[in-house]
Amino acid sequence: MEIDVSRGGVRAPGGWGVLVLLCLAQFMLIVDITVVQVALPSIGADLALGREALTWVVTAYTLCFGGLMVLGGRLADVLGARRTLLAGLALFTAASLLCGLSGSGATLIAGRALQGVGAALLSPAALAVITTVFHGERRGRALGVWAAVGGSGAALGVLLGGLLTAGPGWAWVFVVNVPVGLLVLAALPAVTPAVPGRAGRVDVPGALLVTAATGLLVYGVVTAGEAGWGAAATLLPLAAAVLLYALFAAVQRTARAPLMRAATLARRPVISGMFLMLTATGLMLGLFFIGSLYLQHARGFGALETGLLFLPVALAITIGAQAGGHLVPRLGGRPVAVAAFALTAAGAAWMTMISPETSPYATLLPGFTLAALGIGPLFVTATTTTMANVPPGENGVASGVINTFHELGGSIGVAVASAVVAPSLAPGAAGIGGFVSGLTVCAVTAGAAALVSLRLVPPGRPSGAFVGHGHGH
Repeated sequence: MEIDVSRGGVRAPGGWGVLVLLCLAQFMLIVDITVVQVALPSIGADLALGREALTWVVTAYTLCFGGLMVLGGRLADVLGARRTLLAGLALFTAASLLCGLSGSGATLIAGRALQGVGAALLSPAALAVITTVFHGERRGRALGVWAAVGGSGAALGVLLGGLLTAGPGWAWVFVVNVPVGLLVLAALPAVTPAVPGRAGRVDVPGALLVTAATGLLVYGVVTAGEAGWGAAATLLPLAAAVLLYALFAAVQRTARAPLMRAATLARRPVISGMFLMLTATGLMLGLFFIGSLYLQHARGFGALETGLLFLPVALAITIGAQAGGHLVPRLGGRPVAVAAFALTAAGAAWMTMISPETSPYATLLPGFTLAALGIGPLFVTATTTTMANVPPGENGVASGVINTFHELGGSIGVAVASAVVAPSLAPGAAGIGGFVSGLTVCAVTAGAAALVSLRLVPPGRPSGAFVGHGHGH
């Protein structure tokens, strides 16, 4: 099924007030990736959720956000950016209220999935409005503000999660989005230009297939934590995921308006960007997931203390991204990627020294901060080396693919982390062996990624002045 849609109308562009409202909306989307990490133990206690359900509280959002983002961008092109933006914002706001009022794990996970769908519509449409409203140097400044909002959102999310969970309760990490969403919904139509749509087709089957395939992959990995990697409950969904990915590839070859062009996906810079973004985001959210559960489950930390401990980590990611933005044009993407992964591996290895006898402020915090300094430049390297090495006509598709793998990497990273730490989270479990194993997997993965980057990442410095900061960073 491919949907045919016609053009919309045009109105005069707005000004900086539009940027403030759009950045406020984007801020909510980015915050919702990290804010829930600190609240996970409280959510599990109140709703009687085990490890598997808590994993889906995180991954349902990033899975739908990433799996449908390219579709959202295409809908913004076809239906018009403002229309798509307002629809996504309305859905995200309503889904946030549903999450806050949830009395069961099923309702909360469903709400998180709907939040992801709304985010997938909102984020690319908002960026399309910005690139239409602003031109020349003003566009560069506007995009710089947009990138800064992403970094601050990731940092403030962990602090906000701790404050709200320790104060009014975990439900408020979602409810706080509602007044903000309603405010932006009320103000945006008056100041946002009606960016025109273009007659065209939307590859709905492709979007649904890639999302379903990744969902089955995540389900199989999460199940492996309890059932084992050789169990039928693990192997069947993993096999189904492979089949759906193959079917997705076949659909992309025959669709009149494919979601992801095969020729673009086969380009080395795009493969490199997908690898860097997938691995970096997987490591980032996997380490947050392990760290939050270790601190609150094994060490008895409260939500606020956990949020405060994570704040230097989130800030380190932003500092690393800014450093990457300066280093990649000077040194090239390959040495920055290799060094960044090596730094992440060293930090994760430091984190494996956690024990009941040592303070997290001497092991977990410095190790995680070091790893975060390495993760930040990877987002910049992924976007910059990709966008500087693809033909101009494929920039939009390549950007959409890289941003999609940002969210899907988070889903897969949390799923793998959850499966490995399962022994330490089982009812009545004693010891922290599962947490140490999870951190070891992260360290080994980062080290292996450094070796892969030596061959995969394009050599040389990026041509032109393009410096990307990655989705949400």
